[in-house]
Amino acid sequence: MGSLVAALGFLYAESPAPGATPDVPAPSFDNARQMVAFPADGGLRSIRVATWNIERGTHVAAIGSELGKNPADLLLLQEVDWNAVRSGRLDVAKVLADRLHLNWSYAIEFEELSQEAEGKAFIGQATLTRLPILASRVLRFKKQSGWWKPRDWMPSSIPFLQRRLGSRVALVTELQFAGRPLVVYNAHLESRSMGPLQSEQLEEILADLKKYPADTPAIVGGDLNTKYFPSVFLHKLERAGFRSATGEQIERTHVIAMALDWIFARGVKIEEGMVRRDLGGSDHYPLYADVRASR
Repeated sequence: MGSLVAALGFLYAESPAPGATPDVPAPSFDNARQMVAFPADGGLRSIRVATWNIERGTHVAAIGSELGKNPADLLLLQEVDWNAVRSGRLDVAKVLADRLHLNWSYAIEFEELSQEAEGKAFIGQATLTRLPILASRVLRFKKQSGWWKPRDWMPSSIPFLQRRLGSRVALVTELQFAGRPLVVYNAHLESRSMGPLQSEQLEEILADLKKYPADTPAIVGGDLNTKYFPSVFLHKLERAGFRSATGEQIERTHVIAMALDWIFARGVKIEEGMVRRDLGGSDHYPLYADVRASR
């Protein structure tokens, strides 16, 4: 068994697998995992950015192939499994980062109680990049839904019921871009709400952004779950100085007719936004955009 785990690259000192030996740190809900294993370039003045909800990474080989053929310098991934039965107990973030030769950080969103076989299983967000990673942290929202919590009368072992521990987060990654800091919020907002919770969680991101100098370039992207009234969220971020990768156009990013996934930027130029409905591997489509330094 040990040789199989090693072959999968699942255990490593900086970020041990759930259920690993007792003398290594346990996974943390409060701290981001971070791995720097490849060369980075903070002098780039133009980058390709993509966001993609990869539906847990159950089709990680297909996703890796699509991303390999359609590369990005900064990848914001949501629904990324770690040690879950449904995705082969893989460390999906690491598998993709190694394949694409990108450095990465990861934030745990939920412990997936129905997906545990050997050790705990998690799902969260991963940010993969060729830009230098200066720091990573977890912004766990104060406003949350109680939908996912275990119940005494409900078996947590049944996958369909999706019983979880944890809560929605944004993975905050501070990068170096064109010789300056760039703050990236990789968000997965609540799905069990008709809009109010998503709006409150977005407000928490904007409040957190105020920790930085006002002229700090920033990207907010991910699965914002804007299935209801997406224009409200578009205009909220525009009022905060952000521009959407697709401008005023609201684009379907799910196989069912919903606009869920976005890339917003301020303090940099964002253009050429495109939903890639030709790429497979998930029930969401990836959104790509070009980002250029403004100075």
